[in-house]
Amino acid sequence: MITIKFTDTDTELEALGFLLGRFPGRVLKTGEVLVPDAALQALALEGYQFNVIGTTG
Repeated sequence: MITIKFTDTDTELEALGFLLGRFPGRVLKTGEVLVPDAALQALALEGYQFNVIGTTG
């Protein structure tokens, strides 16, 4: 899993709606989101801006 953080709250909410049902993941209280590698490409192709924090596990 990859830890990412979206650039703003509106982007985060929209992107989470996009991810829901397509990829497994987890949203942390810190605002960071854990997603599989494949989700990064999907998010980028859809134009969502995010920062990669690192890998988990």
